Amino acid sequence: MDFTTKLNQLARRVDQALDELVPPHAGPHAGPARIHEAMRYSLQAGGKRLRPVLVLAAAELFGKPPTSALIPALHSQPSTLNPFAAAVALECVHTYSLIHDDLPCMDNDDLRRGRPTAHRQFDEATALLAGDALLTHAFALLATHYAANPRLATALVRELADAAGGARLIGGQMQDLLAEKKSDATTADLDYIHLNKTAAMIEVSLVCGGLIGGAADADLARLRTAGRHLGLAFQIIDDVLDATADSATLGKTAGKDAKADKTTYVKLHGIEAARRMAKEQTVLALDALRALPGDTAFLVELAGALTVRGK
Repeated sequence: MDFTTKLNQLARRVDQALDELVPPHAGPHAGPARIHEAMRYSLQAGGKRLRPVLVLAAAELFGKPPTSALIPALHSQPSTLNPFAAAVALECVHTYSLIHDDLPCMDNDDLRRGRPTAHRQFDEATALLAGDALLTHAFALLATHYAANPRLATALVRELADAAGGARLIGGQMQDLLAEKKSDATTADLDYIHLNKTAAMIEVSLVCGGLIGGAADADLARLRTAGRHLGLAFQIIDDVLDATADSATLGKTAGKDAKADKTTYVKLHGIEAARRMAKEQTVLALDALRALPGDTAFLVELAGALTVRGK
């Protein structure tokens, strides 16, 4: 099938998996029901589903499972061969990070994925707890759905904990906050922020898919390299779009980076240079992906499509 059809199909399957694997609204206690509603509100707002799709595509590359027109149902195969639980776990962590990023104490944003942010739709405390619950649920998914293969379960938990922890996702976010209005920030400072705040989650998505597929260590290293470069390209393009697109196109508040005087690739290098940097990072990601075994066409086209966002 063509790239767009396959991408849309995988995104729909991710949405189905999210519905199946995230707690429902209904329940005997009002408190949990409200948290589950807030979790689902943010998860079901849409989005590119880039990270879970990367999990599925990397797993497919190494043969587990097929992602053809007839993707097996979630419970129709052994859990250790099923990447959907890991895909949902990655989306849970990503969405938690967005909820917390948008809070008044962080970026203080009112719009995410085209609709009110969680703290605007509910309240600040509920949004904070919904993010906490999504983060915790991600690790519960990995621990339970891959329990039949303890080595795999341990590897998945270790990889996600590293990517989402204080040295990477959270550390990058902390450094990003510290860099606001910093007059002497360097490219190295900016790369550190986004190799951790942004690229870590893209990198771990590819690696988790590779682990489920049984990729060799050398191929896992290639997936890590591809994820790092792809993550930088993705962030650079986001910086360009924040400066050039409108809120309706972005699905979030446009121009907020400049308003907050944040350190971005556009601020340090200008729009055209940032676009060139995004293309350079994309080429490096493509080189790493093409070095992998099997049919890498879908992953290569997905990586290339990210550059188009910046045009």
